[in-house]
Amino acid sequence: MLEFLLCSSLTILPDFLFRRFVQGKRIGREITLFSMWYELRWGITACVLLTLTLITVIFYFHPATNSAISYFRTVPVLPETVGRVAEVFVGLREEVQAGTPLFRLDSSKQQAAVESAKRRIAEVEAALDVAKIGLQVAEGEIAEAQGAYAQALEEYETRAELFARNPDAIPERDVEQARILVEARKGALDAAVASRSSTEEEINTLLPAQKASAQAALEEAAVELAKTTVYAGVTGRLEQFTLRPGDLVNPLMRPAGILIPTEAGRIGLQAGFGQIEAQVIRRGMIGEAACTSVPFRIIPLVVTEVQSVIAAGQLRPSDQLVDPMQVSRPGAITTYLEPLFQDGLDAVPPGSSCIVNVYTSNHARLESPEVGLFHGMFLHMIDAVGVVHAAILRLQAILLPVQTLVLSGGH
Repeated sequence: MLEFLLCSSLTILPDFLFRRFVQGKRIGREITLFSMWYELRWGITACVLLTLTLITVIFYFHPATNSAISYFRTVPVLPETVGRVAEVFVGLREEVQAGTPLFRLDSSKQQAAVESAKRRIAEVEAALDVAKIGLQVAEGEIAEAQGAYAQALEEYETRAELFARNPDAIPERDVEQARILVEARKGALDAAVASRSSTEEEINTLLPAQKASAQAALEEAAVELAKTTVYAGVTGRLEQFTLRPGDLVNPLMRPAGILIPTEAGRIGLQAGFGQIEAQVIRRGMIGEAACTSVPFRIIPLVVTEVQSVIAAGQLRPSDQLVDPMQVSRPGAITTYLEPLFQDGLDAVPPGSSCIVNVYTSNHARLESPEVGLFHGMFLHMIDAVGVVHAAILRLQAILLPVQTLVLSGGH
């Protein structure tokens, strides 16, 4: 309507003025409802053509969309294990900081595992003390075996020397018995040394490894125990947190609630424009938004990113070939916009639906010496008609409460 009024002031109005003051035709006399088309046919035809051209230029070079939403992420409150709630630390809807404990599961099994691991460490440490005492005993046995071996060896050497000097002085059997005793004492000494080596290996290798294993089991049990207390991963607000002691929580089936981060939905808007705007929308374009949740307010924006693909063409491998005829609706050009000024979206609740306009600017191109007169006039015209679209957006922002509450019957 605004475009038609603007174009009619340049076409129908001059035509009427010519008919009235040059040809002397008057409304109600020569110009009637039935002769309107014939008398003003040139103005009406030019108005229709100019209006269609203006609307096309405005909506192509200054795209608009009603599909703009401030998307935000939610963080499900989930434990890492299945369990029954033993204690809840926060309320139903509460602001929490990152690291705040939310609830605790029954941890009797995990506490028993921790206690068992501690007992195992104490057991290994006791075995280490016993092994150290056993090492002292082994040292004593080695000393005793060395003494017995030395004594048996001396006795054998004495008897062997006597037998060598005078075979009749000592029976050969006594010499043989002394030799056998020496070998027995040597075996006992070797056994005592081996026992000491075994005890040393147990002290230096086996028991430390068992203690390290027990400590690892303790750490694992402590981690499992820590998992029974669920903390807030981010700073935000809890919603639908109806958890109470005695409830069973399953990380795969039943989350405890939803945590909405503080910055969620405050960074920018995501808008979907028609595919025909793919060659127009560029990063850095200035835009404006009018959101249903904050009527009578225009929010300046800037295009920060344009998605390089269209979601409607997404392909997921399966056992069936994709039929393009099954895509009933063409996809949109997903555009990311952020407020031009700091805290521009603070008043907009996350998830709000908005109307967004983006405007083409040719100031940089107009400064180029390669742009001729007519080309420059065309670029000036494109920039100028953006004011019409901006005015339309402001009219939409003014009429938005009336349209929502009265005309559409929304309460």
